[in-house]
Amino acid sequence: MTNYEEIDFSPIQALTDGEVVTHSRVRDIRLPSGKVLALITLDNGRDHTRPNTLGPATLTELGKTLDGLRTRAGKGEIQAVGITGKQYILAAGADLSDISKVGSKDNARLIAQLGHHVLGKLSDLGVPSFAFVNGLALGGGLEIALNSTYRTVDASAAAIALPEVFLGIIPGWGGAYLLPNLIGIENALEVVISNPLKQNRMLKPNQALDYGIVDAMFPAANYLEDSLRWADGVLGGAVKVERKHEPGKIERLTKWPIAVKMARGMLESKIGTVPRSPYAALELLDKAKSGTKAEGFAREDEALADLVTGDQFAASMYAFDLVQKRAKRPVGAPDKALAKKVAKVGIIGAGLMASQFALLFVRKLQVPVLITDLDQARVDKGVAYIHDEIGKLEAKGRLDGDAANRLRALVTGTTDKALYADCDFVIEAVFEEVGVKQQVFGEIEQIVAEDAILATNTSSLSVEEIGAELTHPERLVGFHFFNPVAVMPLIEVVKTPQTSDAALSTAFVVAKSLGKNAVLTADAPGFVVNRLLAKVMGEAARAVYEGTPVADVEKAFAPLGLPMGPFQLIDLVGWKVAAHVQDTMVRAFPDRFYANENFHALAELSEVVEKDKGGRVTGWTKAAEKILKPALGSSPASSAVILQRVQDGLAQEIRIMLDEGVVPEVEDIDLCLILGAGWPFIDGGASPYLDREGASERVFGDTFHHPVIKGIGS
Repeated sequence: MTNYEEIDFSPIQALTDGEVVTHSRVRDIRLPSGKVLALITLDNGRDHTRPNTLGPATLTELGKTLDGLRTRAGKGEIQAVGITGKQYILAAGADLSDISKVGSKDNARLIAQLGHHVLGKLSDLGVPSFAFVNGLALGGGLEIALNSTYRTVDASAAAIALPEVFLGIIPGWGGAYLLPNLIGIENALEVVISNPLKQNRMLKPNQALDYGIVDAMFPAANYLEDSLRWADGVLGGAVKVERKHEPGKIERLTKWPIAVKMARGMLESKIGTVPRSPYAALELLDKAKSGTKAEGFAREDEALADLVTGDQFAASMYAFDLVQKRAKRPVGAPDKALAKKVAKVGIIGAGLMASQFALLFVRKLQVPVLITDLDQARVDKGVAYIHDEIGKLEAKGRLDGDAANRLRALVTGTTDKALYADCDFVIEAVFEEVGVKQQVFGEIEQIVAEDAILATNTSSLSVEEIGAELTHPERLVGFHFFNPVAVMPLIEVVKTPQTSDAALSTAFVVAKSLGKNAVLTADAPGFVVNRLLAKVMGEAARAVYEGTPVADVEKAFAPLGLPMGPFQLIDLVGWKVAAHVQDTMVRAFPDRFYANENFHALAELSEVVEKDKGGRVTGWTKAAEKILKPALGSSPASSAVILQRVQDGLAQEIRIMLDEGVVPEVEDIDLCLILGAGWPFIDGGASPYLDREGASERVFGDTFHHPVIKGIGS
């Protein structure tokens, strides 16, 4: 059994260089009953944009503070200890910049042990401890609360979560043991594993209360006063704290193993077996059903040390940095002062994609949005869809009645293109064919103001060619969304040689206003995401036509760690879209991309592939087999050959894209793949993975990154 008191933590004190220390300030508060509560306030001295974090120096100071309070409690000077944070923030967890510099597995273990040593003191003070979760509480911040005896939450707190699995690690300061023993295995699986894997979903305060993570919730206006009064009631016995989700013996014996088994099956079908952290977390949650807290903490120490020093965490930290920093300051974006103010948006088309655009624009910009189509029936269908979606948001309580009515009133549909005259920003969502797009823009240009911005949502066509017949091609910009529009966070902003800084700036400002991350790309076939996905899909198709069963091809791609296999992805984005993208890429680069004439025949079918319950592709439909059978070869490729082909193909294409200046740096390619294709954090996008797998060296005799992004233990 680990005795944390005997551990020498000095080897990790070097990690305190540059740490923004979160101090533990203490004041005594006399409660209404006359009892004294010593209140610790965690505060790093910065405003709310720089959250409290828990590095080694912070933890060491907090540990000394808690030791002092334990001594005082022993003397009867205080009857309780409370811990809260500066305004809006309890703590945003461990200082990950420190963790990523640990240097060795032994040091990584010390980081885990220091957290357990210090936060564990909150349950061993000789008096009850109260965590007053006054704001953001992530990772180690939430584990401060879990190690305390009782917890309250501010109803306005921004988010509560254990997001570690999203970053390739596990809750390592008590969360994986304490949470399931507090709220039951099913709720814990949701918080620790499912939510992080759903684009890092977090809990609102009322959800944390419903799950039993906190014992009480109070409004922001008098949060601390109400919490202190409640704590006084708990100390005096007037307030009884019920933990209705706390697992009993029956749950531990029966429900627990069943829930874990089901979760394992869900993980294997949804994400495959490449990501390590979800399975490590699952193992810890499983074992938390029995044994002591000390044993649970020791298991967390080892699991965290193992993951922190691995490749997946190193890649995750690289990806996290891209999403948190680079995405927020797009490279190549002109001065936002050049952007045209957008007071009305026009959308050409009223189909599903156009209707999704309209819903997003009206919700985020809250300006009039006009949609048009060839006939009134299509227009009416589009407007009805938008109104219906607004109604769903209202039914879920995400919009009140007045706001919903206001949004509905801002959306209008017509067949009269003259109403585009006062639109500042017009985007097309019509058929993916250059001639069609040229025609609609040619009509609209005669109607809109000279400084109105025109945007195309083309997924792979040349933006310059689309604008070739415009009088003012400098006003045209590529504005490529990803499906589903409301969910996917990326917009590729495409610049042609003619695109003006004003048009470009407007595109970036509009993208940000829509809550999206924009990445600048040159006007090259497929831009970034579709060009590389076309490489993936082309290699998958090549293997099938050689005679490899489709299920085997899907499995061969598993080590990439993608959220879905290539044919599952094609089925999601649509076979017609995929066929058009492949055509574009083969036309542009016939020696490097693969397409087959059967793509278009398959795209005409209502269903192309058979899938299992988890959505994984298991085979072709009978109709697809009828089309494919005459074209299939009899030389199936092995999984190793297929995987190396796609790895080398991606490395070659990324190198060429960088040489051609499609994006400024390889980081932008990885950012596009993470945000636009769901490429996993554990790969770091594509380039760190290709470096580690040796594909970069095989293809161009170098690596994308110097040094290569890999774990300490590699």
